[in-house]
Amino acid sequence: MIETSARLLQLLSLLQLRREWTGPALAARMDVTERTVRRDIGKLRTLGYPINASPGVAGGYQLGAGAQLPPLLLDDDEALAVAIGLTAVTASPVSGVGEASVRALTKLEQVLPPRLRPRFSNLRSAVTRMAAVSTPVNPEVLTSLSAAITERRCVAFRYDRHDGETSRRVVEPYRLVDTGRRWYLVAFDRSREDWRTFRVDRCTSVPVARERFVPRALPSADLAAYVQESITRSPYSYDAVIRFHAPLRELETRVPSTAGTLEADGDDFTLLRAGFDSLDFPLAYLASWDIDFEILEPTAMRDRVAVVAERLRRSAGPPGPA
Repeated sequence: MIETSARLLQLLSLLQLRREWTGPALAARMDVTERTVRRDIGKLRTLGYPINASPGVAGGYQLGAGAQLPPLLLDDDEALAVAIGLTAVTASPVSGVGEASVRALTKLEQVLPPRLRPRFSNLRSAVTRMAAVSTPVNPEVLTSLSAAITERRCVAFRYDRHDGETSRRVVEPYRLVDTGRRWYLVAFDRSREDWRTFRVDRCTSVPVARERFVPRALPSADLAAYVQESITRSPYSYDAVIRFHAPLRELETRVPSTAGTLEADGDDFTLLRAGFDSLDFPLAYLASWDIDFEILEPTAMRDRVAVVAERLRRSAGPPGPA
């Protein structure tokens, strides 16, 4: 019985390793007869593993997708990768995924071999994840959008704009972009005849798939950069361009991708392009960096600097004795 169970596990591992195996190849790999392979395939099927078989000389066996998720065989590196991934996903902005990942991680930790437990414990204790404010997303909305993107189908949904207005949108979806804090959809809005970036958490209804569409030329070769440009500038009252007297590598550690876009301006200067609804907050924040900067745009921001600078000068009081 022990020999049979070990052989079944070996067969299952081989089926997970490669997309398709012929009977003779499996028999040679396991050092058994083809009849034994056929018998073991039947036993795996009775255990719930969907194994497809194609007839003929070029036919073979293939592990298919089933109604239930059967146990998986993972090697050491795969098990550690899954465990670490589940640990990171516990803080996912997708509703319900964090709780599910905790349950899955608990099950995985229970069956980790003793030799892997110290490695996983060391990795887990050495890594600290900083909490980030995120907006929960309905996973059903994400799966509906991803299916429509794959099948090239238009979708219709209700959407809440940032100003509170709700409207019905019919769009051609092209890409989902995860910024870490939020999910965004890049799509062509048919009613507005233009490209739009939608926050997925503002979809108030599950998108309904409609007719297929012919793909258009994308607005950018890099849709992640396109989303970054959209969310850091277009929704705001002021578009700012600021030149810092510091190289790009120094600014990259201070400006997150969701706050603005950076580009080198020679070897010693960096341009920041960002959007703001207020002028006072970014001025106070930038002044705290102790880096010289010039405001290139907008004029209103330069004018505000003069007002704030005069107020700060007065707050210091009259100069003391020499």
